[in-house]
Amino acid sequence: MTTDSALVLGPLLRFVDETMAAVWVEVAGRGEVTVDVEHDDGRRTTHICDTFTVHGHHYALVDVEGLTPGGSYPYTMAFRGERIWPEPDSPYPASRIRTLAPERGLRLVFGSCRTSVPHDAETNRTHGPDVLRAYGLHLHGVDEAEWPSLVLLLGDQVYADETSEAMQEFIAARRDIDVPPGKELKDYEEYAHLYTLAWTDPANRWLLSTLSTAMMFDDHDIRDDWNTSAAWRDEMRRTSWWQERIVGGLASYWVYQHIGNLSRAEREVDAVWSRVLEEGRDGDAGTLVDDVAARVDRDPEAYRWSFHRSLGGTRLVMLDTRCARVLDEGRRRMLDNAETAWLEELLTGDVDHLLIGTSLPFLLPVGLHHLEAWDEAVASGAWGSRSARVGERIRQGVDLEHWAAFQTSFHDLARSVMAVARGERGRPPAVVAFLSGDVHHSYLAEADLGRLVPGRARLLQAVCSPIRNPLPRAIRFASATSARGLAWPLGRLLARSAKVADPPFRWSITDGPWFDNALATLDLTGRHARLRWETAEVDGSEDPVVVPVHSVTLT
Repeated sequence: MTTDSALVLGPLLRFVDETMAAVWVEVAGRGEVTVDVEHDDGRRTTHICDTFTVHGHHYALVDVEGLTPGGSYPYTMAFRGERIWPEPDSPYPASRIRTLAPERGLRLVFGSCRTSVPHDAETNRTHGPDVLRAYGLHLHGVDEAEWPSLVLLLGDQVYADETSEAMQEFIAARRDIDVPPGKELKDYEEYAHLYTLAWTDPANRWLLSTLSTAMMFDDHDIRDDWNTSAAWRDEMRRTSWWQERIVGGLASYWVYQHIGNLSRAEREVDAVWSRVLEEGRDGDAGTLVDDVAARVDRDPEAYRWSFHRSLGGTRLVMLDTRCARVLDEGRRRMLDNAETAWLEELLTGDVDHLLIGTSLPFLLPVGLHHLEAWDEAVASGAWGSRSARVGERIRQGVDLEHWAAFQTSFHDLARSVMAVARGERGRPPAVVAFLSGDVHHSYLAEADLGRLVPGRARLLQAVCSPIRNPLPRAIRFASATSARGLAWPLGRLLARSAKVADPPFRWSITDGPWFDNALATLDLTGRHARLRWETAEVDGSEDPVVVPVHSVTLT
C-alpha cells in the first residue's frame, strides 16, 4: 500500500488538556495506527491504536498520554508501520500537540458555516475567501506562541443540502441524481465523501492536525431548519429519503466530529464507544452506529451530544441546540429535560470565565427576538387555528427557530445565567459569554443586568459567522436593520399582542454587525478578556491573507 492511498483523511488533533491529547484519523484499511511524539529532552514515545470500522471506513482515535502542561510536541503518524504523516515535501511545519497551561492563558478561535467549495479565483468571488484556510496559511508563518489553544467550530462544518459540483459528481456516480434527495446527501457513504472534501485542502489539513478542535453540529450538517418544529419533522418523515439521511448524518457526525470532543475518561464511560470498539475491531460497527442515530432522532434523551471542558480558570459548555429539542406544541423546549438538568449543574460561578457555545445565538437583535417569540405563540394557537397555520408557514419560511422561538427555554436559561452573573451561584465570573454562529453575520451584544449590583459579570453574546458562506447583499440590509434596533418596536408590539412575556433583562448590539467571512479570537488571561474578529482577502493571488475587522476589550 502506498503512502498516498493509506491516509484517507486527517490527522485531526481533537481533545487536548494539560497532560494528554487525542488524534483522529481515517485510513484505507484495518491495522495499527501509531503516533510518535518528540519530547523536549530528546525522548520519543510511541502511542498505538487499532482501527475500528464503520460502514466499510476505517478510523482510529489515538490517545497520546504522559505529556506535561504547557508542552509543545512535534508528532508523526504511521499506519501498519509506514509513515503517512506528514506528507512528503510538505511546505508546512511539523504538526504539534500543544498541551494547556493555566498560567499561559487561553486563546480560543471560533466560527461557523463553512461550505466545501474550491479555492480558485472564481469561487473566491462568489463565496469569498475561506478564512479557515487563510488562518492556516497565516499560522505557519508566525511564532508558535501566537497559535490558539483551541478552535471551536460551532456548526455547519459540512453542508448536506447545498452541495458543490465535486460532491454532485460523486453522488451522480452512485445513484440517479434526479430522484429525491437529488443533489442533497442521502447516506453515510456520501457524508464520508463530503467530510473528505471539507478537510483535505493542504492548509486546512495542516491546521486541523496541529490545533485542537471542539465541534458541534447545526442544521446544515443535516438539513436547513433541522427540527424547526413538529410540523417540519412530520413533513420530513413523509418523504422516502429522510430516514436514511438523518441516520447517515448523525452516525457520521458521531464518527467524524463527536468522539473527538471527548476525553479518554469520558469515552470509557460511553456505552456506544465501547460497543463500537468491540464490534468494529474485527467486524463493522455500521449497524450499531445507525441504530444509535435512529434512536437518538426519536428520543433526544437517549444520548447527549453536548459536552463541557475545564480550561484552567475557564469553563466551556458546548450545547446541542438541534437534536436535543422537544417539538410538541405546548411543551416546546430547546433542550430536553435531561439536557436541561445537566446544563443547570454547570451554570455556576467560581470560575474566571463561563463560556457557552451554542450554534444558535442566545441573544438575537432585539426586534428579531420579539418577532420569533411572537411567531412561536401564534403557531401554537395564540390567535386561533387558522393563524397557527400561517405562523407555522412563516416559521419555516423565514427560519424563525432560534432560542427566541423556544420561549420557555429562553427564559429558563436567561434566569440561570443572570444568577451566575450576579454572583448568586458562587463568585461571579468576569465574563459570562455565549459564543455562536449560524446567522451569517458577526456582532457583540451585552445584557443590562442593572447598575446597582456590585461585582457582577458582564453577560455577553459574541457571534462569528460565516467562515465561508456570505449572505446575499439584500439580506444583509435586512439583517443590519434588525441588528441596529430599528425593528424592535414592531417586534415588541407583535409579541405583546400574542401575550408573550417580556425577557427578564434588556440587551443591545454594541459592536457590529459585519457580514464578511470571519473568524473570532477570544483571549483570556486571568480575569482579563479581549475579543477580535478577522476576515480574509485575496491579495493578487488565490492564497488569502488574514486582515483585522474589529477588536474590543471585554473586561
